[in-house]
Amino acid sequence: MNPYTTESLIKQLSGFSSHLQKVNGIHIHYVMGGSGEPLLLLPGWPQTWWSYHKIMPLLAEKYTVIAVDLRGMGDSDKPEGGYSKKNMADDIVELVAALGYDRVHMAGHDIGANVAYSFAVNHPENIDKLILLDTPPPDENMYRLPMLPVGTPVYPWWVAFNQLNDLPAQLLEGRFGLLLDHLFDKLLINKKGISDFDRSVYLQHYNHNENIRAANAWYQTFGQDIVEHKSSSKIKNPTMGIASSANYDILDNFLSHNVHEHEMMEIKDCGHFLQEESPEQIARAISDFLN
Repeated sequence: MNPYTTESLIKQLSGFSSHLQKVNGIHIHYVMGGSGEPLLLLPGWPQTWWSYHKIMPLLAEKYTVIAVDLRGMGDSDKPEGGYSKKNMADDIVELVAALGYDRVHMAGHDIGANVAYSFAVNHPENIDKLILLDTPPPDENMYRLPMLPVGTPVYPWWVAFNQLNDLPAQLLEGRFGLLLDHLFDKLLINKKGISDFDRSVYLQHYNHNENIRAANAWYQTFGQDIVEHKSSSKIKNPTMGIASSANYDILDNFLSHNVHEHEMMEIKDCGHFLQEESPEQIARAISDFLN
């Protein structure tokens, strides 16, 4: 049996099970376990629900944990369109309803943070507390990102690269491991946070044309996301930002302008992949905030 499939991975997480749910015209995959108030975990690029596997058992002691593969990710469907974060948030609100919940807590990392923020903006009645991990949603500041590295802690060249149609898949199909290793090697501070096994889990999904195309679409809709963001109301729900030192000020600044009240936590000696590099600290921070 392939050790990197969800069927195999789920055996490593006692008390969790894998599901598919039809929502908003597509099938969304999620992994669920624990008991208590519902907590949705939304992953980012270039990862899947597995990015939360270290903190899921810890959080499941107090919460019903639901780790979701977003539209275009992992075992979820990869349609041609629908990748604006507002529409992806609609996927999640329909999933919440299908699971029988009126309100949920939600944490999102990277692209997942973009979707979680859009969920809170567009469906405030369906969310209790919001947590953004290391990533602010796209706003007009994104147009000011440098084309060349200028000594900033992170040079996000992939934001521009992923805007291209077809070329990323043509270059990377069957060779996505080159990009995957580059990103993890550059963005991890705790190099052991993401193992070779974890990399193989992600590579299995992102090494194929349709998966690369779908992931690019998350970035190609940033312009639409920015336009929709300009007309958004400030979030009134309790909100927390948890960030690495490199991204702390960026996330804090975004939340200061777009949330009525928020709190921040800096995770030192940690890179972008917080929940894998410092899982116990992240799980404790999430649990303390929700309590």
